[in-house]
Amino acid sequence: MSGRGSAELLELSEIALRVAEEAATLVQAGFRAGPRGLRVEEKGPHDLVTEFDRASEDLLVARLDALTPGVAVVGEEQSATRRAEPRGGLVWYVDPLDGTTNFVHGHPFWCVSVGLMDDDVPVAGAVVAPALGLRWTGFRPRGAARAPVSTAAIDGEARRNGERCTVSATASLQRAMVATGFPPIRDRAPDNNFDAFMTVKRNAQAVRRCGSAAIDLCMVADGTYDAYWERRLHAWDVAAGSAIVRGAGGVITALDGGPPNYHTGNIVASNGLVHAAIVALFSHPGSPTC
Repeated sequence: MSGRGSAELLELSEIALRVAEEAATLVQAGFRAGPRGLRVEEKGPHDLVTEFDRASEDLLVARLDALTPGVAVVGEEQSATRRAEPRGGLVWYVDPLDGTTNFVHGHPFWCVSVGLMDDDVPVAGAVVAPALGLRWTGFRPRGAARAPVSTAAIDGEARRNGERCTVSATASLQRAMVATGFPPIRDRAPDNNFDAFMTVKRNAQAVRRCGSAAIDLCMVADGTYDAYWERRLHAWDVAAGSAIVRGAGGVITALDGGPPNYHTGNIVASNGLVHAAIVALFSHPGSPTC
């Protein structure tokens, strides 16, 4: 069950959007309910979970099982381990509520993320951010060249609220808006990302940190951000957004510019034009290590 073509991936991205919208409707019912209206638990330091995370994941798993029988579904809350292992073939990776801390505090930067990987390459996905009124979808078959190409030549697509979108044309890091995030456990470098943040902040026009990896990736895909990097992510955080970046003509690598590992989660996504410049900040002697 690998090597899917564009027509099939388009259909699968539409399935992803359908189930993500259903889950987002469920989660939206709890938004801004306040501490008394939510049951909030701590999975670990600075790492929250609510009943809406769990109910959303239950819905996503049930719907994907019904609509795509035989395709495995890996979710954040039901995973036996906190870091999923690579799997062959087609696998759904779902984040039922990406940005739970934002959700708990009434901040609108949260979403439901449904991504499909084919032999560990993100190939299709949908991200729905109802509090922002935004929905992204995208697909691109595995095996496509990693190097930047004309978006007209891409065997895939990305859409924001139903309209085609592509990565930005910003060619200079000094003129770029870049996004990042920080892991729940922030007691050691370089995993806490603090040094890298300061390095990029000194070189880019602006750096934003809003608390949802899936949305950050989608905003690279639609040209809002010119690049995004983060450490210690999980496949469910990035599968959908990475597929959408690929469909929009973007580039995704490891922090050192090598092939990305979506399970260890140390990645850089960009429009391709500023990619070498931001990777150089992580690999130059004296800069934060990868």
